[in-house]
This record gives sequence, structure tokens and C-alpha cells, in this order.
Amino acid sequence: MLKSGKLEVTEVPEPQLTGGDLRVSMRACGLCGSDIEKIKGHYGATGRIGHEPAGIVEAVGAGVAGFSPGDRVFVHHHVPCYSCDVCRSGAYTFCPSYQKTNIEPGGFAEKFRVPPENVARGAVLHLPSSVTFDEATMIEPLGCCLDALRATPFHPGDRALVLGLGPIGLLYLRLLRASGAGRVIGADVSEFRRKKAVESGADGAFDPVRGGPEGGTEFDLVVVATSANAAVGSGFSWTRRGGTLNLFGLPPLGSKLPVDLQELYLRGVRLVPTYATTEQGTGHALDLITSGRVVVRDLVTHRVPLADLHHGVELAGQVESAIKIVVTA
Repeated sequence: MLKSGKLEVTEVPEPQLTGGDLRVSMRACGLCGSDIEKIKGHYGATGRIGHEPAGIVEAVGAGVAGFSPGDRVFVHHHVPCYSCDVCRSGAYTFCPSYQKTNIEPGGFAEKFRVPPENVARGAVLHLPSSVTFDEATMIEPLGCCLDALRATPFHPGDRALVLGLGPIGLLYLRLLRASGAGRVIGADVSEFRRKKAVESGADGAFDPVRGGPEGGTEFDLVVVATSANAAVGSGFSWTRRGGTLNLFGLPPLGSKLPVDLQELYLRGVRLVPTYATTEQGTGHALDLITSGRVVVRDLVTHRVPLADLHHGVELAGQVESAIKIVVTA
């Protein structure tokens, strides 16, 4: 947990059930870039960390149907209300209540409580026996990619560029390929991650510090899957007229848009910021993983026990050897 702005692994009371809820024994939880930003103090939202957990149902609250102790599950940490003006517009992840729903005390806990609203609205998914707990930690980030792609006017055959080839960038790239993109290029300063992008189906990958993409620099869709603010400006310059720039990676608190707004206007580039996913997105992500349409297992490069969470954060910064870090209980 984050305590007084610092990461601490400590003992907390076992969460108690109140009715309509579940208690889950965590088996694996992915370490997300937004977790790291919270740890660094660069994220303005809640300080609770750990939102990609999978585990085993340990106890079922009164009135809950469809779950039993021993069930293998993935748990999504937030759900929208589905009744406010924001939800009625379809922008579910921007619902004012979305971030108020959360697992307790967080996904980086040996045991956590899933609140009634999350249980009732379908945020807990049964895992097929063919899906490992490591693979299940990729359900939420893949769901985020799915919802982001749905928010853009993407069409099969489109040219796409993904800036930042960490876990999210590589997932997005694989999703684009599975969705029929005509040309997919990746960009990252890490040679290790560029090679992984090509192994993932990219038509090529380049170092954005040293130059631009080969074979043309105009893309129908450019995805900024990194927190580096400079990538937004580069991505804008590589987006074709009338194309879409998807702002996906979490920028540091206080970042400003590094583009010429008149050029943005005259070129008609769509800026589409996307954030998080819903239970519909996680359900679709699980289907893609189960069917093998999007392979995720090889993206997990390191597994660390909960007691070594600090070490996991250090590993995440080793971009020439690490991709996805999974914390285990």
C-alpha cells in the first residue's frame, strides 16, 4: 500500500464481508504503469494500487449468487453507475462514480474484498481452466486497449503506429494485428522491446530518438502508449490529415499538450484520450485470450512475491529485459 507517499508492505486486517460482496485470495496481480506513477507521486487520482488481480474466491457474502468458494476469478476494480448523464452518453469510464468503486485494500494484498456493486454489475469473471493466473492479469490492460480502439474510427486495413512498447503498447499492437490493421509499426527507445514488437506481428519498429518510421510517416491511427510527453508531439506529426491520435499512456501530472493548436485545427487530427475499461471490455478481453486470438503469456517476463513488491517496481524500469511484472501471493 501507499502510506504517506511511500510504498510499504505491511499487515492489515482481513477484509470482512457485509453482504453482496466477495473475498478473494489473490494469486497474481499485474504491476501497471499507473501503479508506478502513483508510487512516484505523478498521478492525481486515488493512491490505491493493484488493479489487475486474479485469484480464488475464499468467501461469499449474503445474497450473492453464481459464485462459490474455490472459484477461479479475475476481478475488475471499478464499475460505472450506468445511470448518470456521463454513462448515458456511453463514456462509462469517465462516470463520476467509477473511481469510487474499488477493491479493498487493493490488488496487491493476499486477500481483498470485492464490493457489492462490482459483484452485481459483472466485474468478477470466472476463469476457464485453460487461462492461467498470469494470463488473467492481462485481462484488464487488454480490455483498456479494446475500449480505446472502439473509441477511434479504426477500420481493417488502416495504418497504425504504436509509440511505447511496454506491456500496453505490445498488447495494443497485437490487438491491432488481430483486428485487421493493414500496416502496424512500433516505436520505442528499447531495442529489446522493439524486437518483441516484431515478434508480436509488427511490420517494423524504430527508435523515435534516432528517426522516424520507414516506409512512410503518415498513419491513420497513432497510439501514444507511453507517459513521455514528447511522444504526443511526435505522434501528432506522424498522424495523417483527418487521422486519429489516441492519447492512451498516462501523462505526468501537470503535462501540457505539446502541439501547435492551429496546425491541429487545420489538419483535422482527432485527439482521442481514453482511460480504463468496463466489465464489457474485460469480458471481451478474456474471450480473446481464451481463444488465442491475442496471445499474452509471453509478455510476463518476471514474477515477484508480494513481499518483494519494491523489487518488482525496480524491475519494471529495466526496459532492456523486462516487460510485464506480475506480483504473486
